[in-house]
Amino acid sequence: MNLGVNIDHICVLRAARAVNDPDIIAGMYEAISGGADQITVHLREDRRHIDENDALNIIKLCKVPVNIECSIEPSIIDIICNLRPQRATIVPERRAELTTEGGLNLKAKGLKEAIKKLKENEIEISLFIDPLKDAIDATKELDCDIVELHTGAYANAFLMLNSNLSHTKYSIPSLAGLDKNALKAKLLNELANIQNTAIYANKHNIKVAAGHGLNYQNVCPVAKIPQIFELNIGQSIIARSVFTGLNLAVKEMKALLRAHI
Repeated sequence: MNLGVNIDHICVLRAARAVNDPDIIAGMYEAISGGADQITVHLREDRRHIDENDALNIIKLCKVPVNIECSIEPSIIDIICNLRPQRATIVPERRAELTTEGGLNLKAKGLKEAIKKLKENEIEISLFIDPLKDAIDATKELDCDIVELHTGAYANAFLMLNSNLSHTKYSIPSLAGLDKNALKAKLLNELANIQNTAIYANKHNIKVAAGHGLNYQNVCPVAKIPQIFELNIGQSIIARSVFTGLNLAVKEMKALLRAHI
């Protein structure tokens, strides 16, 4: 199974002091040396993480495929077409969100036009979707052959069940009222949704990646799903790298994925 490492959060640290430290390119090289099969970044409309110069330098210097997450905002799509990464993953985006919340609206105005333009520029396209069979049907209608399944609901249930999150200010309101048995049922249901959607997608010749909220504690059940060819993981790897270094943080995640090949 391939590992795409999202290095966006290096830029969060960089922005804390408005200096070029840590250097996103140095981080990219560290991730690759640790075994990253792909480098993923999100070029947001508000540029809270990387900007165009970062993306250009990453594409010029990266020795593994580059996957840029982006909205369907026409000006962003134009930039992606000029940059020409190996893949563009189309995601929903709201200015107020801390991170991507939920899957893409596959009936969104402008989505077909964005897909058409990316294809004209020979950029591989992935759609970031909720793990639902209806979303796979819609993906097929849009003539796309890669999806990334949003694993956030699974990750949230795992956290609330297996950590002290419910006792902190970060407790997830929609899950806070559930007892342990209900959380276990929720967790198993979300994992089954991911697996069943991946199976359904493969039957329709759609390749399946997955990501969002995956970490060293919860990744193994998802990594065991044979229909998933790639996981994209960012925040947990960058967080671990604060203590271990990025090279080792990536190696440790790769070891978990290899254990389930």
